[in-house]
Amino acid sequence: MRLSIAVGFILPALGVCVMGFNVQAAVQTTAYIALHNSAQYANAQAMPYANIHAPKGGYISMASNGTFDNLNSMNGKGSATDGVNYLFDTLMDSSLDEPGVLYPLLAERVSYDPQRTKFVIFHLNPKARFSNGTPVTAEDVKFSFDTIQSKANLGFQMYLSDLAKTEVLSKHAVKMSFKSNHNADMPLILAKIAIYSKADWKNKDYSKVTLQPILGSGPYLIEHIDAGRSITYKRNPNYWGKDLAINRGRYNFNQIKYVYYRNPDIAFEGFKSGQYTFHQEKKARNWVTAYHFPAVKAAMVKQYISKVQTPALTQSLVFNTRKAPFNDIYFRQALSYAYDFEWINKALLYGQNIRLQSHFQNSELAATGKPNSQELQILKPYLTQLNALQRQGVLADWKYPVSDASGFNRQNLLTARTILLKAGYRFRNAKLVDRQGNVIRIEFLIHQESDLKTVLAYIRNLKKLGIEANIRQVDYPQYTERMRRSDFQMTPMEMPQSLTPSVEQLQMWGSKAANEVGNYNYSGIQNPVVDQLIQQVIQAPNRQQLVFRSQALDRVLRAGYYQILTYGNDKNWYAYWNMYRQPAVKPKLSLGLEYWWSDPIQQSKVAHYLKNR
Repeated sequence: MRLSIAVGFILPALGVCVMGFNVQAAVQTTAYIALHNSAQYANAQAMPYANIHAPKGGYISMASNGTFDNLNSMNGKGSATDGVNYLFDTLMDSSLDEPGVLYPLLAERVSYDPQRTKFVIFHLNPKARFSNGTPVTAEDVKFSFDTIQSKANLGFQMYLSDLAKTEVLSKHAVKMSFKSNHNADMPLILAKIAIYSKADWKNKDYSKVTLQPILGSGPYLIEHIDAGRSITYKRNPNYWGKDLAINRGRYNFNQIKYVYYRNPDIAFEGFKSGQYTFHQEKKARNWVTAYHFPAVKAAMVKQYISKVQTPALTQSLVFNTRKAPFNDIYFRQALSYAYDFEWINKALLYGQNIRLQSHFQNSELAATGKPNSQELQILKPYLTQLNALQRQGVLADWKYPVSDASGFNRQNLLTARTILLKAGYRFRNAKLVDRQGNVIRIEFLIHQESDLKTVLAYIRNLKKLGIEANIRQVDYPQYTERMRRSDFQMTPMEMPQSLTPSVEQLQMWGSKAANEVGNYNYSGIQNPVVDQLIQQVIQAPNRQQLVFRSQALDRVLRAGYYQILTYGNDKNWYAYWNMYRQPAVKPKLSLGLEYWWSDPIQQSKVAHYLKNR
């Protein structure tokens, strides 16, 4: 996620410089970070979407997929554990109403030069404590960042690639210097990294998978681990930061539990029987047809729709372009015509979804229509470097082909066949062969039963093109490992996007990330134009330019056919056992579950219902 820095509330006692730290006169100290935005709640005593009178108590439990074996999510080993973020505080924390705005957490102030951000100084809150009561110091911050840069997974290391060094200035002040002369994003990136205790890691191996509890400074502690099956966290009543403005009315549940299931269908049955209490529904079929069980009829389970102002989750079929035939853009283009969204949405998704046309769907960052003059100004220097097909797509009013929803997809399959023949592919005994005469075979790698129906529908169309295709379903740990090693041909995937994109785009689309084990450029994109446009996004001087540059990047990614964007939604579906309440004011950018609370009377009613059903 990208945030940028704008000068806002300046601490008057510090004036225009920070004495004793050898910094320039333009350095300013603020009580928040906000890039291309203003901090509306800098002087607020609590966030507007919080109920400061919400009672503490009760519990909430959720389902997780697969299994887990690692509490240290930063080293990239094994299967990371859900909920570990509750154990650790970061230097600052996000507003759920304002894109790119952070407020104090471990750090109470931040010093930087907004016009030439070559370093940042975080001033720690002297009251900050780890859960064992020991103070959080600048030494802990330095340890955390030095360790990430040397031992964390490559994704984290790339995320911090512009960090030159971390220096302790005093017990409560730490300075991070950057390699580049101006990187407005880095303070925000650094502010959102979990801080570990240096002393706690003295006799531990950071690089190993571990279920040994790790000391943190966050609002929760580990209560119980049932290895691979569930993990339970308990609220820390002595949490040092409970009275900060960002935290008032937050973290109300005494207990948070994650229950692991191998299969989403089994998980849903678990929810219906009360094995966990809060469920995000991702299946349109379930949302429309499955909520008629007795607990719903008895008003013990409620359905809830949340609509937030963030890009829709990007769901896609990812091509591994490192391998033939997916290294051929014309082959990938042809396969996009074989995907029949209209029939899938009608027959399998109950008409509940929209066709994704952008990596930033439902936001101002999404490219629409033909490029406007501002986008063309950004794109023109790179057009000659693009493949002719990609260049044509970048300049067009780009949209995926539409079918008649009959299930035959005849016209689009004829178009796909024509593309393949023009590209040099041939048919032999009704099988598609490449230019060397090799039969085209595709394996879809999946780990969830829920992907089967839509992938099978797609495979039926591929077979009409003479392509042999099959599905390899593996368990989640095996899937994770194969994806880390890029050992797949095609796979369905979900990828979130931000309203403020930045260096994470390098991990998702950058050439360097394409061949790094454990990074997120699953498609294997190695395109200099994509790399240069990502840099333009990162270096955007203001919100308007960020929008235009993101739209330009979106166009190049779409026209490269690196994946088939499939379907998504502009809202999220939830169901929960009827014992939770939420503030009257909803945050704009998140569900805000951390600000919900348990109603003890309703909790008793649910417990009685489950006991006597």
